[in-house]
Amino acid sequence: LEINPGLRHCGEQIFKHVLNLAQGKNDWHILGHGEKNIKGNPYWSHELINLPHEKYLIFLPLMISRTQDDKGRVRWTFFGGGVKAPEYDFWKSFGSGISSFEFIKAILNMVYSENIVDECSLKAAGFGVLHDETCGIDVDKWAEPFQIDSQGSQIDDLKYLLTFKAFKELPEKIRNRYLDGKLALLPFPGSLVFYGMPSYKKLADELPMGMQIPLQRLVARKCAPGGFRVPQSGWFHEDHPDIDVNEIRKELLEAHYHRTHRFNKVHRHDDELASAQKLNKLINVLFSSEIGSLGLYDKPMARNCQIWDHNYSLLLNGPQADSHSLKKAEKQILGGGLFGYRFFFPPMKTGLYDIYMTIPFAAFLKNENPEFLNGPEGYFSAYVNGQEVQQFRAEFQKRSEMLSALRDFNSQHDHFRHQTALNLYNLLDISRKINIPEATARAIIRVQKGESLSEWEKSLLIRASSPDKAESLISLLNKQLKKDSTPCPAPLTFQYTASRKFELDWWNDIKFLAHGRYVNKDNADCAQDEKTISSVIHYRRDLEHLGDYLIDRHQQTIDEHGMHGEALCGSLPFRWKTDFPFPGFGGWKKSQNGEEAERNILVIIPGRRHDEAVVMGDHYDTAYMEDVYDTSRGGNGARLSANGADDNHSATATLLQALPIFLKLSKAGILERDIWLLHLTGEEFPSDCMGARNFCQALIEKRLKLKVSDGSEKDISSTRIKAVYVMDMIAHNKDSNGDVFQISPGTGDEAFEAAREAHHANLIWNSYAHEWNKAEDRKHAGRGKRVKSNDETPVTALHPQLEGEIRLHHDPHSSLYNTDGQIFSDSGIPVVLIMENYDLNRCGYHDTKDTMENIDLDYGSAVAATAIEAAARMAVLK
Repeated sequence: LEINPGLRHCGEQIFKHVLNLAQGKNDWHILGHGEKNIKGNPYWSHELINLPHEKYLIFLPLMISRTQDDKGRVRWTFFGGGVKAPEYDFWKSFGSGISSFEFIKAILNMVYSENIVDECSLKAAGFGVLHDETCGIDVDKWAEPFQIDSQGSQIDDLKYLLTFKAFKELPEKIRNRYLDGKLALLPFPGSLVFYGMPSYKKLADELPMGMQIPLQRLVARKCAPGGFRVPQSGWFHEDHPDIDVNEIRKELLEAHYHRTHRFNKVHRHDDELASAQKLNKLINVLFSSEIGSLGLYDKPMARNCQIWDHNYSLLLNGPQADSHSLKKAEKQILGGGLFGYRFFFPPMKTGLYDIYMTIPFAAFLKNENPEFLNGPEGYFSAYVNGQEVQQFRAEFQKRSEMLSALRDFNSQHDHFRHQTALNLYNLLDISRKINIPEATARAIIRVQKGESLSEWEKSLLIRASSPDKAESLISLLNKQLKKDSTPCPAPLTFQYTASRKFELDWWNDIKFLAHGRYVNKDNADCAQDEKTISSVIHYRRDLEHLGDYLIDRHQQTIDEHGMHGEALCGSLPFRWKTDFPFPGFGGWKKSQNGEEAERNILVIIPGRRHDEAVVMGDHYDTAYMEDVYDTSRGGNGARLSANGADDNHSATATLLQALPIFLKLSKAGILERDIWLLHLTGEEFPSDCMGARNFCQALIEKRLKLKVSDGSEKDISSTRIKAVYVMDMIAHNKDSNGDVFQISPGTGDEAFEAAREAHHANLIWNSYAHEWNKAEDRKHAGRGKRVKSNDETPVTALHPQLEGEIRLHHDPHSSLYNTDGQIFSDSGIPVVLIMENYDLNRCGYHDTKDTMENIDLDYGSAVAATAIEAAARMAVLK
């Protein structure tokens, strides 16, 4: 789905630039400023321009890896060219797929119209190999008889010579025969120019993997699904007296950058660059933390950039930089000069190792266009600080019964079919290890309500648009699904939550938190710009007071249930640490000065065993209101915190209502393991999931200590987290697709198991809701309606039938990436996001309308009840 179109997309652009160079055009992307990339380059000679007999066969290895972007999408990403010798990558790339002999045979037959069938006919065709013994690898066994000596004394009868030696270092006899058209060199020698660029070879002495860059520079930035993600690279110029402006090629300057973040309101399956509204000056993107240039969601990006000067001396290796290095690089750049850069997003890792895949593309010129050849599968390498420590073959595990059925599902232009293929593949993968009832499979594939299995099969075929290919898939899937005929189990918590009292208590908690005394609830409050100062109700941050209220409220509930000293409530304080200063934000400044500390808040409800815990979390800070800030929407530029009724007091109220229920289960001895209620701080910008990051890091580093209200500390770092249920926005029922909410697990089997329990809780709710709706207070009720003012309370309504959709981590409709849940998933902690059917463009998200008027009491309280039941079910599992 990604590698084949990615190779073609990058290969086409690379081929175009190589062809331009070979045809005598000034391709400055290869030549560089002042032609520094070819001066002294042994792989390039002007003799190679416009050779009439040349077929321009190109064989170039590309280095790719998996990276994650700001929307949690993990895709193959193009990092550039190979960093080993070109001949090394050629012989190393062949494995159990196509062999090197088959590849050479295909080249001669397709490109040169030979009829090679075996090694004898290859010999008769005049094929030879000139091996570079310094490249670090031997030729394959079949090629040994075809080798010639380094002086080229055996070439009189040769028509084809496979060699990766630099053209200027070839024996004169070989060069002359090639230039005269009597000998074909495979590949085109000019295409290896990237390996000899003295400029980037110098840079590579300081910057690990620096030799990737020359090839990456030829491919434009790309964010769209399908193919490789390509980060931006280029040059920018700040005036300096020592820089000769005549050497600067304007074609290479790329001094602006499209930021991508939630303000663009782009779906995960869309190309965010296509809808980006504003180009930002690159130097501001990299370094500026001034409040006037940050917007609502911007931050300096220098940590994701590698920068060098016009002499190819390294200025900044962002991923390894500290605050001193960042300041030093910024000062040098502001002093003026010509600077090269590439944005760098970390490759996939295992332990300390960066993992790259080297995969070649091969093409030749046919009818003035590149014709691509089926190349070898490549190989994986592990690197530490740019040094290769291990290699392993790129032999992907083949599950033929899946892949044959899924192959035709893919369509780059139809994300729904693409998603169906991915969901099916992952469902089959999970079902091999975890029992999946039919109903859970339906929630993943998302069949229509009321469909029978046969109708589901039919709809699956229609979605696939290739019934013949889907039959084997459906057959395989049906064999693995468990027909769940067991009666629905009794609920653990719905006797407390399926009531009018729970609804009203939950509603009133939201109302108090959203419209009470707590106003400035963003961690950065209060912003120190003139617009904000003149607009705030009072100039203080209210998060401290809100946190105090939550702790006092929980402690009071604990005491009322007679569990003082058994159930614990306290804080997890920490400092707000950043690479760059943010003096425009009062909350940040006070944290640096030690006046205030950020804090997560934690309640521990004891189970029979304390070495495991189920976590139920929210975030208790709120976002800045976009419609107040954005002048194009009538705003005045002020940064004012939203009321946060839905985002995220709907979840905070759920934790407040969950505590007495879990305390009752604890006293009854029902809980197998502890339950933690976790109020996270700093989810919203500019703090950006700060509380979740700090919590996960402390947990992994075994230094998580709860500061209890009496001043003592309890070390809880040895507790294993069984599952985390993060709730974020659970109370707005989407108008166009009602009663749907998402159950979005992170990566890993344990996360899926937690999602399965949440789905079971949903099924239990639905099975009992019919009976609950027969009660006297509901049997004549209708569907719930929103209030028209914050002072109203909705009338009693029917309990809704909820449809919890299990949205796996790659699903474009999963909102895990936009929440604290992503941090838990990235940290390897089993997590499930429970969230409404999120609508990017709705009124009431990060704006002045996030009030009680956008809360759906019947729907939101049902989702809250389901989340509580899910946590309870995980906590009682043996």
